[in-house]
Amino acid sequence: MTIPRSNLIDLHATPYYHCMARCVRRSYLCGHDEDTGRDYSHRKLWIVNRLKHLASVFALHVCAYAVMSNHYHLVLFVNEPEANAWDDDDVIKRWEKVFPTDAKSFKYLPAKEAEYKIALWRHRLMDISWFMRCLNESIARVSNKEEDKKGRFWEGRFKSQALLDEGAVLSAMVYVDLNPIRAKIAETPETSNFTSIQDRLNLLAKKLKTKVSQKLTETMCDNVKQPAHLMPFSTKKQASKKIDLPMIDFKLTDYLLLVHSTGRVIRDNKPGAIPDDLAPILDRLCLNPRTWLNMVKNLQSYFSYAIGHTAVLLEFGRHYHCQTPKGLNTAKKLYIIAA
Repeated sequence: MTIPRSNLIDLHATPYYHCMARCVRRSYLCGHDEDTGRDYSHRKLWIVNRLKHLASVFALHVCAYAVMSNHYHLVLFVNEPEANAWDDDDVIKRWEKVFPTDAKSFKYLPAKEAEYKIALWRHRLMDISWFMRCLNESIARVSNKEEDKKGRFWEGRFKSQALLDEGAVLSAMVYVDLNPIRAKIAETPETSNFTSIQDRLNLLAKKLKTKVSQKLTETMCDNVKQPAHLMPFSTKKQASKKIDLPMIDFKLTDYLLLVHSTGRVIRDNKPGAIPDDLAPILDRLCLNPRTWLNMVKNLQSYFSYAIGHTAVLLEFGRHYHCQTPKGLNTAKKLYIIAA
């Protein structure tokens, strides 16, 4: 049974969501299409550029992304306080960057209707459904124009999973960043094109003027500015200055190590080998190191509309769906904590 989007995405439950959109009929409309013999790989860059533009407009932050040949993944954070803090001019200017025609006609509206429009636009600028609509419609339009075709480009509405705890957020981010490695089209995170992990590693390498394969220290990462289009990881500098900005509550060095080690295991097809150096960050998040690899490899099949430990899954199910959520038994094995 189809679940209403209002139940799947609710900021009272969590501001973090894993979203995925797939091309119609699973066709390789963003890669090499064997049916037509045409290569549409350039569309991946279209998606990345559009994603960066929308991230600068909406009150949404991209934690991770991966653009594949027939689908893409996002991990998004909805920053509701940011949207509520915008003044009316901010809302109008931001909306104009995506819908210029609406903004041009705004000055002719009566006062009450103008007030309503601003409230409506503010709400939409922190709405995941509108974010995904602005991303997907734009790509579909230019792609159909390129081929002089009509009809659907995307399979249907995008899929989303609520990330109910830190472990779910971390798992989804690693799952997304390692998509090219799991698909065996990349050997390492730094060679995984059109991913957030490559963006982070490339910027570090550029600023530090060193190879990304070199072991990075926490101090080195703290001194380098992170990609503007991605939600930053927390640093000692930000903590000491008590900067009230949205950040991913992990150290970048820990995350890079986790992605690198997990990717190496997945790529080498050694399902039983979890490197010992992964334990600290997994222990902190109450995730079982022995089952971590299975969680990253099977995130979408293990869980449906929400990801988290048993207690938060049960609460989410009771509050929104009145049914036992998929993944409950799996969560008992993946997490060390009990419900």
